[in-house]
Amino acid sequence: MKFKKEDGKLYLVDTTLRDGEQTAGVVFANSEKIRIAKMLDEIGVHQLEVGIPTMGGDEKETIAKIAKLGLNASIMAWNRAVVNDVKESLECGVDAVAISISTSDIHIEHKLRTSRQWVLDHMTSAVEFAKKDGVYVSVNAEDASRTDMDFLIEFTRCAKQAGADRLRFCDTVGILDPFKTYDIIKKIKEAIDIDIEMHTHNDFGMATANALAGFKAGANFIGVTVNGLGERAGNAALEEVVMALKHVYKYDINIDTKRFREISEYVSTASGRQLPSWKAIVGTNVFAHESGIHVDGALKDPHTYEIFDPDEVGLERQIVIGKHSGTAALINKFKEYGRVLPEEEAKELLPYVRSLSIQLKRPLFDKELIYLYEEHISKIKAI
Repeated sequence: MKFKKEDGKLYLVDTTLRDGEQTAGVVFANSEKIRIAKMLDEIGVHQLEVGIPTMGGDEKETIAKIAKLGLNASIMAWNRAVVNDVKESLECGVDAVAISISTSDIHIEHKLRTSRQWVLDHMTSAVEFAKKDGVYVSVNAEDASRTDMDFLIEFTRCAKQAGADRLRFCDTVGILDPFKTYDIIKKIKEAIDIDIEMHTHNDFGMATANALAGFKAGANFIGVTVNGLGERAGNAALEEVVMALKHVYKYDINIDTKRFREISEYVSTASGRQLPSWKAIVGTNVFAHESGIHVDGALKDPHTYEIFDPDEVGLERQIVIGKHSGTAALINKFKEYGRVLPEEEAKELLPYVRSLSIQLKRPLFDKELIYLYEEHISKIKAI
């Protein structure tokens, strides 16, 4: 379908199938790419960047298949600022193209080995060619975060004049912080009235924060990947951006977050990249409590230590029994077994629990906890 933009709305551009697959060592099977595209569409992602048609072969064939699925999401293909690349994308039937070219002097001089004018000329030619076909065009300023501001504004102005629908601001090597990001995006917006997409990398762990800073400064598109997949340290994570928008900024973009864990698990398996238990938003530890003080608070009112409910992202709350547990956790755990553990017995059991947890260097399994009770507390009661 043709991409239609509404004023004042924030859009997500998911590039799991392009930048995510560019993670070193990651390859999605054709069927996996199609399934991931369907899953992202089903939860309400607005635009999917699904690959690079000029690679040919399976890549081009799969992109064409995705474009023919009739998804609600706009389907975008990635291109260099080369007319033939754009031709390959148009042959796939996508409704949007990303045209990417370096704008920083370090890239222009050392990678492209050319000039700023050459960059402007090639970008303009590719955009004008794409617009003749009526597709939506994003112009990607690669390494924008290290680009001279005056040239970046000139580049953006030329892109708009050529017919580009938006500028993708790429923090390609992830060197920005949220404060600098805000200032840069604000300057671009003040200079030129154009839509801006944030494309942020996580080299210093600030991809999500920088994406949100750009949003606060006026960017109305945010590029994301599932689990933060992407080159080197990855990109801003879909699940982090959406939940931060919803709960930190009180901005709900109508994404079905209940399927986040499901999608994260599938992409983790397909990419061969482990989904850590401590992963923000979708990691199993996000709603796992062991510390006695935390467990006591969470049992009395989950919101004392949880900012949103676990089922909102497809997870469940876990009370973990281990070295840091308190009596409240033990009493609650026995309730799960349908048994009443008096507080006095919980106090007697607790030292054994902590000792075994230290010995095993992990939390206890349910059966281990019962064995401890039977071995120590039951015997005492029987005397």
